[in-house]
Amino acid sequence: MERFALDPRLAADTEWVTDWALCTVRLMNDARFPWVVLIPRRPHVRELHDLGHGESLVLLQELQRVSKGFQRIFEPDKINIGALGNIVAQFHIHVVARRKDDVVWPGPVWGKAGREPYSEQARQTMIETLVTGL
Repeated sequence: MERFALDPRLAADTEWVTDWALCTVRLMNDARFPWVVLIPRRPHVRELHDLGHGESLVLLQELQRVSKGFQRIFEPDKINIGALGNIVAQFHIHVVARRKDDVVWPGPVWGKAGREPYSEQARQTMIETLVTGL
């Protein structure tokens, strides 16, 4: 049986937060937004339909868990959920808490105004917030 392997680009752009029943939860290294990526820990999953029915339901539950947690913790104006995968083929879903006063509102978070990496302390604080809040 083949094991799950994280795409190197996702590994480089994110930091591990926790593992849930299906997904690994990873913090995107961009301090401008509360932003996590959910990645099903299954080999060769490139599209949503590559998951079985039961796994799809677990994924939905985990997405709701993040969304509700983000709403409670960060009180955003909007939560963006997206699965584009044009550059990284491995199936992953971005969840981003957005505010009307953020630097790129109302535009998309990627490809705009450059990324602002977390400092080591800020990254650890955000990870702790996510682990306890989600």
